[in-house]
Amino acid sequence: MADDTIRGHVDAVHLDASTAARLPKRLRPTAPAEVTTVEDVKTKSTFLWDRVVRYGATAAEIRQVYLYADLLRTVGWLDVHGQKPLARLGPIDVRRIRFRFVNRDNGEEHVQEFDFDKAEATRARWWVQRVMEYESPEEATRSFDGPGLDPICDNCPFRTPCWGEPKTPGAAVQTVLVHDDADREAALSEYVRGHEMEAEGQRIKKNARAKLDDSPAGIYGRNRLRWTGGNPVQQVDREAMIDTFDALGVPIPEKTGADFERMEAVMKEVGIAIPMKTAAKKTTRAIRVTAVP
Repeated sequence: MADDTIRGHVDAVHLDASTAARLPKRLRPTAPAEVTTVEDVKTKSTFLWDRVVRYGATAAEIRQVYLYADLLRTVGWLDVHGQKPLARLGPIDVRRIRFRFVNRDNGEEHVQEFDFDKAEATRARWWVQRVMEYESPEEATRSFDGPGLDPICDNCPFRTPCWGEPKTPGAAVQTVLVHDDADREAALSEYVRGHEMEAEGQRIKKNARAKLDDSPAGIYGRNRLRWTGGNPVQQVDREAMIDTFDALGVPIPEKTGADFERMEAVMKEVGIAIPMKTAAKKTTRAIRVTAVP
């Protein structure tokens, strides 16, 4: 789909019954949607999954899908080979937006869905118009923190035109933002503010962790509480190893006392199970908090 300013594609469009009926029968969906819906599929890592479940699509992702949905509402599909029947539909009445997030590590899915909002589509168009007013990328304000700090910048084809190269080879590219002592003063103030926020966040987390120390795992409101660790530690039973060697009449390897590493190697070599025992200590107990879908 395209107009004079925007060109792109959507992952899926689910047509309602009245719109689907205008297509050749062989192209009609078996089960039409209640309302015409534009769906965008995004893959995320487990590292970002909790944020996705908790907060949904980012502002940039929402803006992107609104632009494509608005294209369908205003001009429809582009008249190209492979989608000419769709192009003949003309503008279609998109009523709903759907994001389908897929965890690329385990296949888990999370769906976020909401009604199409004309005001949001207008806002997305306005954003594009402001971007188009710049004569070069260097004039635009940067939306992200830059290479090395944001994966979007790391994989952006305009990374170098946007950020350039640091004056000092090997330095962080963000050094191009510092021009004088006033910029250094501002950066130091940001650093101190971030440190104070981090310290306060750690204090709050430690306090909450202490309150939850004897709470059972479960779902509480919008959050799921889980515990990991706290399991008995298994360790080699050295006394039993010595008893085994004595029972077999095998000399015990020595190196300033019994050489237990060598004893383990000998037992593995001849296929004798190494005796283990439960230690008094346990593995570290850790809290895990995730969003409830």
